[in-house]
Amino acid sequence: MNTAEFLNTNAEKFPRKAAIGFKKRDSWKEIHWGDFQRMVFKTANALRKAGILENDKVAIYADNSAEWIVFDLAILSLGAVTVPIYSTNNQEQAAYILNESECKIILVGNQEQYDASYRILENSLYLTEIIAAKRLIRIQKDHSQHYQNFIKSAAENFDIVPKEDDDLATIIYTSGTTGVPKGVMLTHGNFHKSVEAHFEFFKFKNFENETSLAFLPLTHVFERSWTLLALHGGAKVYFLENTKLIANALVEIKPTIMCAVPRFYQKIYAGVHEMAQNSSDSKKKIFNWAIEIGSQVADLRRLDKNIPISLELKNTIANALVFNKIKKKMGGRLWFMPCGGASVSAEVTRFFEALGIHITVGYGLTETTATLTCFPFHQFEHGSAGIPIGDTEIKIGENDEILAKGSGIMKGYYKKTTETAEVFTEDGWFKTGDAGKFDEKGNLFITDRIKDLMKTSNGKYVAPQPIENMLSDNNFINQVMIIAEGKPYVTAVIIPNFEALTDQLTKMNIPFTTWEEIVNLDKVKEFYREKIEEIQKGLSGFEKVKKFILMPSEFEVNSGEITPTLKVKRNVVLNKYADLIDKMYSH
Repeated sequence: MNTAEFLNTNAEKFPRKAAIGFKKRDSWKEIHWGDFQRMVFKTANALRKAGILENDKVAIYADNSAEWIVFDLAILSLGAVTVPIYSTNNQEQAAYILNESECKIILVGNQEQYDASYRILENSLYLTEIIAAKRLIRIQKDHSQHYQNFIKSAAENFDIVPKEDDDLATIIYTSGTTGVPKGVMLTHGNFHKSVEAHFEFFKFKNFENETSLAFLPLTHVFERSWTLLALHGGAKVYFLENTKLIANALVEIKPTIMCAVPRFYQKIYAGVHEMAQNSSDSKKKIFNWAIEIGSQVADLRRLDKNIPISLELKNTIANALVFNKIKKKMGGRLWFMPCGGASVSAEVTRFFEALGIHITVGYGLTETTATLTCFPFHQFEHGSAGIPIGDTEIKIGENDEILAKGSGIMKGYYKKTTETAEVFTEDGWFKTGDAGKFDEKGNLFITDRIKDLMKTSNGKYVAPQPIENMLSDNNFINQVMIIAEGKPYVTAVIIPNFEALTDQLTKMNIPFTTWEEIVNLDKVKEFYREKIEEIQKGLSGFEKVKKFILMPSEFEVNSGEITPTLKVKRNVVLNKYADLIDKMYSH
C-alpha cells in the first residue's frame, strides 16, 4: 500500500475538517482535508508533467512548512522517492546528497537554499529544476519557478500509484556524528507498518480530535514518522517554520500531542525548578507539596491502580495552584508527548508525569523508521526506553549491543553495499551500535553508544550520556560534552544557559562585558564548579568531572559542531577546541 493512501481515506471521511495549519504573516491558517488532498494531487500532476516518473528522486531542502508536507506526499503519491535535506545543510553537504541520490527536482524554502541549489544545478548531471516554495524567493529565469506557478495549471484528480511494502519511499541521509552521511532507504512498508504498530500499541481514542505541532525538522525520521502517523489518524498538524518561536506557537496553537527531543523537556524542567528554588519559602513549600501529590497520582496511574478520592482532590488543588500555570505556557492542552533522539533522565519524565503530561520515551534510529521500543501508557519503567513495539524483536549481542529485527528495519544504505553489510549480522539482525540490557520485566535500558563508551588511561570505563544528562538537567547548563577517552580523568566542555546566567550575573554584582570575558571570570567558574560538585555527588570518583571549560557561545549546526537534532559531534568539537581541551590536562 502507498504510504500516501490516507489522503483518500481522510478526504472522504473528513472533507471539511482541518488537516494542516501554517502561519501566514501573523496569523495561523488552516487547510481542510478536501483542499489538502487537491493540493497534493495538483503537485503530483505538476511533478509528472515536469518529467518525474515512478522511482525518480525528488529533494526537499527547506524548513518545516505546509509546502514541505504537500510536496512529500505528492512525491510518494506519484511512486517517486523523497530525499529530504536538512535546512541547515550547507551547499557542499546538499550537493553530496543531490548528486549521490541523482535528484531531478528540488523544492527549496528560502533564498540561501535557492542560491546554493542553483549553483549545484549549474554543475549537476541530474538536477534539472528548482521549485521555490515562497514567492519572496528571487529566482533566475531558467530552471526555476515558484511553487504556485508550478502547480497553477495542474489537474486536481490523481490516482495514487499502488506500491508494494518493499518499494522505496524515501532516502534519509543521516546527519551522523561521525563520517560521511549515509542514505537510509526506507520503504512504503516501513512507514505504514510503523503507523499500524503505534495505533495498535497505544489504542488511541478519537485520535482525529488531536492537534499536533511539527517543530522538529521534518527531514529527521522522528518528526516525519510522527507527522505521517498524526495525519494518517486524521489529527490536525500545524507546521512551525521558525523553531525559535516555539514558546509563542505552543500558546497560539494549544497542541494536544507533539514529539520533541530531550533538550526541550530538560529546559522546561530546569527552568521550573530554578524558578521554584528562587521563590519565597511558602511558594517553595507549595511547589514541593504539589510535585509530591502529582507524583503519587502519576505512579498509581502508571501502575494502572485506582486513585483514592482524597488524593484526586489534592491533585485538583495541586493543578490549580501549580501545574496549570506551567502547562499554560505549553498551551494548556498537551497530554501525550513522544520523546526520542537521545536519552532523557528519569527525573525529567517523572516531573512531566506529575504534571499530567505523559512523555512516551522511545528508542530507535533512522535505520529503524524511528521507534523500536517505547513507554506504553501503563506499567512502564522511568529511566528505561520502554518495550518493543509492533513486530519488533530485540536481543542483546556481543559487547551488550542491541540487535533488532522487524518491519521497521531499513532496506539498506543507498549505493553503499559494504556499509549495509557491516550493520547486519549473517542471520539478518540489524546492529544498532548502542549498548543495552533488559530488566526482568522486559524493559530495555540503553547503557550507551558503544562508539561513545570511553576508557580512561587508568583503564576505567565511562559512559558519557548519563553524566551529560545529569549536568544538562540543570538550568545553568545548556549543553555538555564529556571527555575521558585515553585521559587520566574526566573533563567537560560546557555551554552555559546564557539567559539564566545573565540573571545570575546581576545577583553576583558582575557587570556584563562580553561572554568571552564573563566565562573566564574566576567568580563565574567558581559558581559552575559548585553547581557541578553538587550535581555529581552520587557518581563514583573516576566518573566525576574534575575540570571544565565554559564556552562563550552556543554550538552551531552551521559550523558542524552539532547535528540538526542537537547531538554534539564529538570529533568536530575535539578537533576544533583541541588547544582548550589540552590545557585542562596540562596542569
